[in-house]
Amino acid sequence: MWSAPEASIALATRDLATILRVYRRLNRLSQEKLAATLGYDKTYISMIETGRRTISDVATRRQITRALGLPAHALGVTDADDADFAAMLQFGDSTVRLAEIARQSGRAVDAVNELWPLVARLEARAVEGHIERDSLALLGQARVALGVSLGTVLPEERLTAAARWTGKALIVAQRLGDRTFLAHTLRMHGNELRKAGHVPAAVARLEQATELADDSTGRGTALALLSRAAGELGDGDRFDQAISGYRDLLDQHPGSGLLFNPFTFREIELRGLVATGRAREAVRIIDTPQVDAIPAAPQWHIIERVTSGRVLVEAGDRQGAAEAFRTALRAAEGHRLPHQIQRAIRAAESGNLHGVAAEGTAALQRLRDLLGPPAISA
Repeated sequence: MWSAPEASIALATRDLATILRVYRRLNRLSQEKLAATLGYDKTYISMIETGRRTISDVATRRQITRALGLPAHALGVTDADDADFAAMLQFGDSTVRLAEIARQSGRAVDAVNELWPLVARLEARAVEGHIERDSLALLGQARVALGVSLGTVLPEERLTAAARWTGKALIVAQRLGDRTFLAHTLRMHGNELRKAGHVPAAVARLEQATELADDSTGRGTALALLSRAAGELGDGDRFDQAISGYRDLLDQHPGSGLLFNPFTFREIELRGLVATGRAREAVRIIDTPQVDAIPAAPQWHIIERVTSGRVLVEAGDRQGAAEAFRTALRAAEGHRLPHQIQRAIRAAESGNLHGVAAEGTAALQRLRDLLGPPAISA
């Protein structure tokens, strides 16, 4: 409740009378019912709300914050725990940003390790009822960042966990009413749903994100992810419409960001054409040199190598396909990306490159041994 806009304004006043009036209005409580909640007489509540009585006693103020689920600092009665939490909030945005930089630079495991303690503390605070708007906004940002980071490092059979975290972030985004953050969260949740195999739901989220985006990078990113999801759904018309919009935006604006750039466009177009039964068109594109296009993040080089391998299989270039898959496998193992190894294994198997698939299976096992819980000695 304290995250509602009206409540946030009341909290900012640090005025107990204002806070109590807003609390009653939002919860549709009479002064009598509020008095019963706090253990006071109705007349006492009336005197506080009208300014005829001022409470300066720290113990009483602390009791009110506990009873109403108020953030303690709103009434100036912070203790050591509250001060520590306030400091965490101050640096929380930086933690999320640094984790995102780590993920995009190929260190997604480090990103998860940075985000998990922050998310755990925010979740615990929310359960206790202390969740004003600033805390809620940070919780939403941390949830979506954790979900995306988990979606980078988890194997395919566990990707639903990543989608759950981005889904929890979506609940916060809808609550906050911040259009930009909502569009971002819809994009990320849609992509994690796609990776977890819930492709129709992913398409629905990504179409919403495309409609909400109010800048070229945000819209281009949404169209990139929508193109991929439509391709995996086998919906050629929807894929063509999304990839065409993506191309038009790139022509109008310099590409920037992890997903809105020429390198990513080419990979998504290739994969979508193969998925919608147009492998010949994909072969034609892959034979055309790509000029001045580099991956925005290490994992995108891996993704592109797997996709190129699939196209080379369709073109009959088994040697080129095998080399593309092997390059992807080496990089995916080095960056600890199990589900990219799983993609490469499937693609190699479908191309009858069983030796390459066996190499991938061995790499996947090594990575699972590395990332799994340590063995307990007797």
